[in-house]
Amino acid sequence: MIEIFIINSALIAGAVLIHYEVLFRLTRLIPKLTFLRSRLRILVGVFGALVAHVAEVWLFAFAYYFMLDSGRYGSLEGNFNGTLMDASYFSFTTYTSLGFGDIEPLGDIRFLVGLEALTGLVLITWTASFMFIEMQRFWIIQSDS
Repeated sequence: MIEIFIINSALIAGAVLIHYEVLFRLTRLIPKLTFLRSRLRILVGVFGALVAHVAEVWLFAFAYYFMLDSGRYGSLEGNFNGTLMDASYFSFTTYTSLGFGDIEPLGDIRFLVGLEALTGLVLITWTASFMFIEMQRFWIIQSDS
């Protein structure tokens, strides 16, 4: 029980740190891109945030892959054959809360699945807030012109 708690905590912390670092660096980078039009700077923010989300999804995908490979944390049943690509598909559907339902977690890994969905919700919301702030800057620049 304590082992799964430590693993899950480390994964959540890793995802949050990745997100924080990417958004922090984008906050510093976007205003410096004066050679780009304001609209293109917003796109840099969007694509940067997407890269952060993909990195976070892959962090969880690798965790699923290695946890399932060990056989100690449960299994994923259904349309899952144990490949890293299947683990990444499951991670994408969990992180985004789509949960197609074609893969079902069994055992202790269910706790991580729930935490990934919650983490994805929080980080996606954080990105939406970040992009809203960046868009406000864009609107302020446009209204000053």
